[in-house]
Amino acid sequence: MESTIHKGMGDMLGSLIIVILAGSMLGKLVAETGAAQKIATSLMTIFGQTYLQIALMITGFIIGIPLFYNVGFVLVFPLIASVVYRYKLPALFIGMPMITALSVTHGFLPPHPSPSALVAQLNASMSVTLLYGVIIAIPTVLIAGLLFSKTVKNIPATVLKTFQKEGLPEDQLPGLFNSMMTSLLPVLLLGAMSLIDFSIDEGSSVKDLTKFLSGSSIVMLISLIIGTYTLGISRGLKVSYLMDIYADSIKDVMMIILIIGGAGALKQTLIQSGVDKEIGNLLDGLNTHPLILGWLIAGAIRVCVGSATVAGLTAAGIVAPLLVSNPEVNPSLMVLAVGAGSLMFSHVNDSGFWLFKEYFNLSIKDTIRSWSLMETIVAVCGLVGVMIINSFL
Repeated sequence: MESTIHKGMGDMLGSLIIVILAGSMLGKLVAETGAAQKIATSLMTIFGQTYLQIALMITGFIIGIPLFYNVGFVLVFPLIASVVYRYKLPALFIGMPMITALSVTHGFLPPHPSPSALVAQLNASMSVTLLYGVIIAIPTVLIAGLLFSKTVKNIPATVLKTFQKEGLPEDQLPGLFNSMMTSLLPVLLLGAMSLIDFSIDEGSSVKDLTKFLSGSSIVMLISLIIGTYTLGISRGLKVSYLMDIYADSIKDVMMIILIIGGAGALKQTLIQSGVDKEIGNLLDGLNTHPLILGWLIAGAIRVCVGSATVAGLTAAGIVAPLLVSNPEVNPSLMVLAVGAGSLMFSHVNDSGFWLFKEYFNLSIKDTIRSWSLMETIVAVCGLVGVMIINSFL
């Protein structure tokens, strides 16, 4: 039994530990150096008051790619608060598109821990999952964020002045191009390597090189090295200061790493005991499409346990046999179906629920009416997007 746990945790974390740690370091770097602040303020200037929601939504999407949800929420909330006070607009109406974008990127897009772990568990392609994830994420944010915000416009939400903390002075911020390119570098590298890989014949030494460079761990390490220079060393920041940032970032994700390791141990236990095959045989007799089934299982676990990461990883261990018995099912779409289901109806057993409630100073009823319903819309839109893409494959 002990060897089973060791193998499960080792196999799971072996392919993910670099992605998670390097991703957390890059995200912390983007936040601490003012790159995220620069992106937010620049977009606000470009779009102006008329399109404030769109500016905030795009900001949330860009910032949400390298940052974990809770970190991103705390980072962008002062911007929401300042906009609400400056323009005297309803807090939820202004804030919902940005918060939705953060949630969607957290659940759908690598290099976030949950989708990255699902890619590893279900043997999917990281780059294909990212491509499909972006295609599904954009309309999902528009519907669950931009459109849905109109329905919560009249819910009373008092943004506390406490959260209007001062950012860095403008002259200490990195440039907009530097900020955006560094934040989006993992996505850009994955996309570029995938395009190059498709255009090169098999057996070529260049193709072997692109396959190596397109590995998620290599992409994240390259992004971190480049980001360390572009946002740190080139701007005169001391290496010791950057190392402190990276040390703090590791503390932020240790619990996530333990959860993912535990999920790997559970998965291996199911495999060793033959439970995975029994579950596969049982589910194989159902008439429900495997992608819908994966979404339903993840959604049910999410409602029960609260954590989207736990829901996604547990559901992946259960539905993995379906991919063996149904080889026509695209693993990348299963990753996104499970990821969408893992966001279903966040309520009182989820830390994100309380974060949203307290920062917007809402009642539990109004938090369910806004946050919980928004997460449910995200889950449903995600499944619809998955099934639409699946119909074309």
